[in-house]
Amino acid sequence: MARSLLFLSLLLPTLATAAPAGTPSSNPVAVRRFALLVGVNDGGPGRAKLRYAVTDANAFGQVLEELGGVQRQDRMMLLEGDRKALESALARFKAMVAAAKTPGGRTEALIYYSGHSDEEGLLLHQDRFGYRELRQALEQLPADVRIAILDSCASGTLARSKGGVRRPAFLVDTSTAVRGHAILTSSSEDEVSQESDRIGGSFFTHNLVSGLRGAADATGDGRVTLHEAYQFAFHETLARTERTRAGAQHPAYDIELAGTGELVMTDLRSTTAVLVMDENVEGRLFIRDEPGRLVVELNKLAGRSTELGLQPGRYTVTRESRGASSQAVLTVGDAGRTVLAHTAFVAMQGELTAMRGGGAPVAGAQGPMVDPMARGNFRFINLGLAPKLQTNDLWGGGQEMDNALSISLGMATMGRLDGFAMALGANWGSGEVHGVQTAIGGNVARDIMEGAQLSVGGNWVSGRAEGFQATVGLNMASQGGFLGQLAVGANVSRASMKGVQMAVGSSWVNGDMDGYQAAVGLSWVAGSMRGVQMAVGVSRVNTLEGAQLSLINVGGDVRGAQVGLINVAGKMNGLQLGIINVANNLESGVPVGLLNIVRNGQFHVEAYGNDFNYANVALKVGSRYLYTTLVVGMGAVPDHRGPSHWTTGVGLGGHVPLTERLYFDVDVVTNTIHEWGGALADNRMLHQGRLMVGYAFAPRFAIFAGPTFNVLHATDGEPVTALSRFSKSSDRDVLMWAGVQAGLRL
Repeated sequence: MARSLLFLSLLLPTLATAAPAGTPSSNPVAVRRFALLVGVNDGGPGRAKLRYAVTDANAFGQVLEELGGVQRQDRMMLLEGDRKALESALARFKAMVAAAKTPGGRTEALIYYSGHSDEEGLLLHQDRFGYRELRQALEQLPADVRIAILDSCASGTLARSKGGVRRPAFLVDTSTAVRGHAILTSSSEDEVSQESDRIGGSFFTHNLVSGLRGAADATGDGRVTLHEAYQFAFHETLARTERTRAGAQHPAYDIELAGTGELVMTDLRSTTAVLVMDENVEGRLFIRDEPGRLVVELNKLAGRSTELGLQPGRYTVTRESRGASSQAVLTVGDAGRTVLAHTAFVAMQGELTAMRGGGAPVAGAQGPMVDPMARGNFRFINLGLAPKLQTNDLWGGGQEMDNALSISLGMATMGRLDGFAMALGANWGSGEVHGVQTAIGGNVARDIMEGAQLSVGGNWVSGRAEGFQATVGLNMASQGGFLGQLAVGANVSRASMKGVQMAVGSSWVNGDMDGYQAAVGLSWVAGSMRGVQMAVGVSRVNTLEGAQLSLINVGGDVRGAQVGLINVAGKMNGLQLGIINVANNLESGVPVGLLNIVRNGQFHVEAYGNDFNYANVALKVGSRYLYTTLVVGMGAVPDHRGPSHWTTGVGLGGHVPLTERLYFDVDVVTNTIHEWGGALADNRMLHQGRLMVGYAFAPRFAIFAGPTFNVLHATDGEPVTALSRFSKSSDRDVLMWAGVQAGLRL
């Protein structure tokens, strides 16, 4: 997929930035930085959906929060939004920045976009947001520094037309000042830009984030400047795309900055979780977190230590150096510096390949795969009872011997499998598996698996998995591919995957997922999901484009449907159908349930009286147009001293705003009547249709009044008597009358 990245920094007249390394700060100015992060995979009809636009936005936002001076409450996320959603987000972002302006203080605003675009503007689903509009939106931001970063197709067009946890912001020295603009693109005008499944994002953004985490800190002062970040991203992007199908990318720039000082992008001294690679560590390093996501990639030279700012947690560092691969596993603590020494790396089993022009297989070398039948360590069949009691060991080669067929009464060990393996105990492959492994106990592939693993105990793949896993116990894939997993116990993919997971216990994906996930207990996707998630118990997803069908559904950014008893979403675009529906931000959706709670919707307390109850208190919650109301009231029958009854009711209704202040509500409420003081039998119900016209004198205060239509009946079939001065006395089974009500809304 062609993509390009543009970095546009509109550094307007009042800009001041960090002093150069080693320059003491004088008269420091309080700085507050804001970020709006937009990720859209869908560019509309005729354009293939991107896989990693949302992922890139999340990764860039995370490094800004950890190291770039952006506090959690000052960060806005807009994922898979259309033009209307972007316009609304820009308006809210502008208001947020304006509200932070203080005398003597400074504000910095950054907008990041990852997705599709063309030579005219950003492409958001069916809509386009023009570059001219984007420039205007940036210029109208009331900030001292304005920055925009575009990671999208054809964004070089704009480059050619010149024109929670508290984090410290950038270091600012009032003695320095920079004015002008900076434009960076991920590729030259006649080149395409690329995203990669291997790194789980676009090349330029991935390298830019790696640089901002400390890989680009060439001076070793613990700060990454704009110049350092660009130089690192340029060289790394070029190096990693030279042998790709689309060809090399040459990032370009157009920078016009005047003044003194350096623009500091991230400050590694602002975090307490630091990974220090000592001066003796060298080679290309791939640092992955515990779920398997590639966090940082860099080529480190010996002779100088390198520091990286990371989240506390467990990491795996893979090193490629001098034709060999090695690996180290370590935990980065929350306080202090974790040092990675070169002695911590342990050699890995690499792919067996051959150099062009012949020669023996070399582990870890670049080149075409050798035909397994031609390898010196290949034996067609392996027969045995257990390790050391199998033909692979008895005839030489041991567990590094590659096989096409393996049969064992106990446990079989081998290198690479190109065919079929069957064991009563377990099959253990230290290399790749291309075929089928079946066992009563378990199957293990220490490298990639393409085929099937079938067992009663469990299946484990340490590398990429493509094919099918079925077990009574546990299916585990460290790096998911296109995979089907079926288990009675649990399915786990420690990285992104496409395919199907079905389990009686739980199904778990620690990355992104495209496909179908089902479990009796728990279905969980830590990243983004496109498809359907089902569970008898709980479904949980970070970002969803599809549907959740469970007793309890929990989602972050949901575009589609949630159907269950309890539905919870951070941002909802679609349908919530359940008993209780909760959404933090309902952009364009409908909650249907007994209790709908929407943070940016309706939440009102009403106090009112009517002809049936002289005192009522109601809670109204819901979206902008639909709501649920819970009512408690107190009343008295005619000629009765004191209250004779109290009522509890629930209802559904609609809210129609006529103007900014004038509105009307229409709803239906069912009340149960409870006896108080022996005045009447506890067997009556009241149904009301209500129309209320209201006027808001202030954002949190309104008055309302309107007519009601009432139906009273007994639940046991007995005749009812009048309980309202507006109804005539009767011994009929059902009473109906018109009434009125009036009250206050808070």
